Amino acid sequence: MITIKSEEEIEIMVKGGKILAGIMKELKKQVKPGITTKELDRLAENLILKSGGKCSFKGHENFPTCLCTSINEEIVHAVPSNRILKEGDIISLDLGLCYEGYHADMAITVPVGKVKPEILRLIWITKKSLKRGIKKVKPGNTFGDIGWAIQNYVESNGFNVVRDLCGHGIGKELHEDPKILNYGKLHSGPEIKEGMVFCIEPMVVMGDWQIKESKDGFGWETKDGSLSCHFEAVVAVVHNGNKILTPIP
Repeated sequence: MITIKSEEEIEIMVKGGKILAGIMKELKKQVKPGITTKELDRLAENLILKSGGKCSFKGHENFPTCLCTSINEEIVHAVPSNRILKEGDIISLDLGLCYEGYHADMAITVPVGKVKPEILRLIWITKKSLKRGIKKVKPGNTFGDIGWAIQNYVESNGFNVVRDLCGHGIGKELHEDPKILNYGKLHSGPEIKEGMVFCIEPMVVMGDWQIKESKDGFGWETKDGSLSCHFEAVVAVVHNGNKILTPIP
């Protein structure tokens, strides 16, 4: 069942989203060759606790850390470790925060030092596809409209969207209904209504969209080893359109 949030609930989520976006901005500044993903996780957790929030991911379905750090062919949910970031890598930072009983969840992909132009293009197209999806968020449209906008933009630029992973509703639970696919048909799926709050998160790959589970049992990566990019934002549906609760830095 898709829950409808009250104005008061959305205001709480606005506050949590603003805190999370600020933390993500700080994390982005720290991405550079030589840093380990475990160091980024430690910083993320310290910043969340300092803000008065809690880590949404740590302990969720036994996930061991606060931050997800997916590098290169890793798509989502990679566990931070002593792995050192290298010049030319790209890393997806995916972070969740619980503030006053409500969750916020966002992701960005960051180049590590200098990367190839085509990799920068992958990042740009993925980020732009998120914006294209968000533009479809308004009362009366459907969730298929969001997926269509993302898929159409990504594929027209020569990349592919991951089919087996998706966005989701969010609120008192980290993952709520509905599932929000990054592909679809116009005017299909449930109708978007005022008061809904959900995460849109395009995951875009350079190669084939098929995926495989990582060896640690938590993450997912591309089956063909091609590079992957991920952006995610929390969006609330308001009477005249939408409100982005986690602005992308």
